[in-house]
Amino acid sequence: MATSQAGTSAVFRALADPTRRAILDALRDGGQPVGRIADGFRVSRPAISKHLRVLREANLVLVSPSDDGRERVCELNAAPLREVEDWLNGYRRFWGENLRALKRYLESSSRRDDA
Repeated sequence: MATSQAGTSAVFRALADPTRRAILDALRDGGQPVGRIADGFRVSRPAISKHLRVLREANLVLVSPSDDGRERVCELNAAPLREVEDWLNGYRRFWGENLRALKRYLESSSRRDDA
């Protein structure tokens, strides 16, 4: 499932802030009302609302009314994080290959020094 470059950029922008990452972590265990999310942070409710807006725009958080309709409930949508994982996997392979090459070099250099 490919998204646009702008969508991927929005996800990285959302993940760049530690408060937004903490909100996502809090939502891993299930949906929470906006008020309960805000209570878990030492910033104002308007600040949490702004963070939630950024997360919604990146499609990382889905918001729906509670069963009684009195609150808004936020839920984690982890699907956009798959693109982040795919991007990071390229670097994992890059570093794995470079570290293996360094190991081979050091081992061959060590053998030459022993001779």
